[in-house]
Amino acid sequence: MKLIQRPNYTDKVIPFINKQVIKVFTGQRRVGKSYVMLQLIAHIERSNKNAHIVYINMELDDYTHIKTHTDLSEYLEDKFIAGKNNYFFIDEVQEVQEFERTLRSLLAKGTCDIYCTGSNANMLSGELATFLSGRYVVFHIHSLSFQEFLQFHQIEKSFESLLLYLKYGGMPFLSNIGLQEDLPYEYLRNVYSTILLKDVVARENIRNVSFLENLVTYLADNTGSLFSAANISKYLKSQKVDISTQLTINYLKALSNTFFVHKVVRSEIGGLKIFEIGEKYYFEDLGLRNAIVGFNQRADIHKLMENAVYLYLKQQGYQIFVGKLDDKEVDFVAERNGAKVYVQVSLTVMDENTANREFGNLLKIEDNYPKYVVTLNDVLIGDSNGGIIQQNLIDFLTNAL
Repeated sequence: MKLIQRPNYTDKVIPFINKQVIKVFTGQRRVGKSYVMLQLIAHIERSNKNAHIVYINMELDDYTHIKTHTDLSEYLEDKFIAGKNNYFFIDEVQEVQEFERTLRSLLAKGTCDIYCTGSNANMLSGELATFLSGRYVVFHIHSLSFQEFLQFHQIEKSFESLLLYLKYGGMPFLSNIGLQEDLPYEYLRNVYSTILLKDVVARENIRNVSFLENLVTYLADNTGSLFSAANISKYLKSQKVDISTQLTINYLKALSNTFFVHKVVRSEIGGLKIFEIGEKYYFEDLGLRNAIVGFNQRADIHKLMENAVYLYLKQQGYQIFVGKLDDKEVDFVAERNGAKVYVQVSLTVMDENTANREFGNLLKIEDNYPKYVVTLNDVLIGDSNGGIIQQNLIDFLTNAL
């Protein structure tokens, strides 16, 4: 099996190999968590001839008998070898009830070096946090960045390849299917159904599946728009769908727990205030978003650009907010290791009014952190606007920040 390397992730994990902490890989289903683990297994086997690997994939029929932590402990009882350096890898660990009990026991005994993947945020806030506080480190795996997309599909950086990325997204398996006609969307619709039914409906005990599907469509149609759960409920009532605000909030949280969508709250620029009302939602994968509502380049290009910039910032390890400065808005305020980056996304700034708005919002920010205006294919005007850097989306997505 050919494994295309994803060093953005493996290079961060390698220093933790043989350290007595559990390595946890989180992320939406099918973004490549398993393949990152397989790359680590290959690295361990190359560098340690005394390594003994135990690997479980809870999505395979071979392991359907492992339902609880007791089953898992019994299965592992004779799997580790004395005198060897034992490594334990388990995929989709949340499928095992109270899995954290087994992991805690293995860690306490020093039996093996432990690695696991999971597709639900609850395993961090609940299961792991309760039993293993301070004894695990988390690595969030995302769908492919634009740079990785080019590598996986073996294509050159160009405006055409950017449009392919905005249309089909970064699910790694698409490199095996190709990007011709509707074949990718057949695969993506199946992934979407699995996420919705297995990761959201079943795990979160969702009862109103029809409303959940309508909610996802609403999020896809309004990607990057400011709204609140109350506004969504009001809109749905206008469509003769009577759903409470609290139920809407619960369903939005359920979707976020699977990393299918990401909630971005508003933050006061230069202050500490986080606004509780009004947030934006972005999709983990552009292709999945388009599989739900279709790809309309003319109508949706700005939404997709904004979502792509959000994903890139997230893939670079930033914590992201929507910035608010008086009555002005900045699309993204990204923070990492005490530093910030400000980003405005605009289809074009060739129109004077648009340029004044996009650059003007950033010029009002009184600090010296980098400020970007990202456009699609404008003639670039450099950093002549008060130190603000205008950059083409292609370059922004392929240059390190």
